[in-house]
Amino acid sequence: MTATPSTTTQAPVAAGGSGGQQRLGSFGPVGLVLAGCVSVQFGGALAVTLMPRAGAPGVVTLRLLAAAIVLLLVCRPRLRGHSRADWGTVVVFGVAMGAMNGLFYEAVSRIPLGPAVTLEVLGPLALSVLASRRAINAVWAGLALAGVFLLGGGGFGDLDPTGVAFALGAGAMWAAYIVFSARTGRRFPQADGLALAMAVAALLFLPIGIASAGTRLLNPTTIALGSAVALLSSVLPYTLELLALRRLPASTFAILMSLEPAIAATAGFLILDQSLSATEAAAIALVIAASIGAVRTQVGRGKARVEPAPEA
Repeated sequence: MTATPSTTTQAPVAAGGSGGQQRLGSFGPVGLVLAGCVSVQFGGALAVTLMPRAGAPGVVTLRLLAAAIVLLLVCRPRLRGHSRADWGTVVVFGVAMGAMNGLFYEAVSRIPLGPAVTLEVLGPLALSVLASRRAINAVWAGLALAGVFLLGGGGFGDLDPTGVAFALGAGAMWAAYIVFSARTGRRFPQADGLALAMAVAALLFLPIGIASAGTRLLNPTTIALGSAVALLSSVLPYTLELLALRRLPASTFAILMSLEPAIAATAGFLILDQSLSATEAAAIALVIAASIGAVRTQVGRGKARVEPAPEA
């Protein structure tokens, strides 16, 4: 899973100054995006291995808290001079971010990583199809539904239904995240809104994490692994995507992001020993094809953006 920032919500550049940016930039924009996708999904796989230690709510709390601390230190957002509407937007953005992460981690604690990301990506895909209002998008919607049908074996008999519900809920929150990411980016400079929203999400989830994991959150190994998840799933991908978007068309970026279910399935296989059947692999391929098709349809209309959300 990735929480992709909009083009108007710039992510902070990692420490290291212009020299670090030049070294990262030498990989090329496509390489940077793919590296960010790999980082997100392998961070998700690492989070799954951490769940026996802290549970899904505990892992989410550690990820959000560590990411918020890093972003606040790097961005140092200004707290004064914002309207009530500004704060309302960033709070809703933070709620969507926290809910998206919480629901997704509950999903991957019950079903394999690849299918979970495939179901989650239906949220942004549905948003893109609904926003476009072109007949061709019925084809992409049909492909996606066919993929979901295959993934569930005609009735989700091989997947935990609760995990499926959590993954679909995460997809809905991802769509909300996209909408409010764009709105927050228009109201706050650079990555200030992202840092503040991450802090809101962390504060909202902290009581849930404490109630669920208790003193297990204070274990040094758990803290270290949770910080690694935050680095891999939030801080590093945002930095790589920011560098890539300076030289990469938004449409190409969106198509590359559509490959995340396949990358998630690979991460699940390599780290979690989660193999896919031929039917599940075909299902993921259908959803990826639908996502790429929806993006290319918007490109044809000259309205491609990083996020498939309508302008507010």
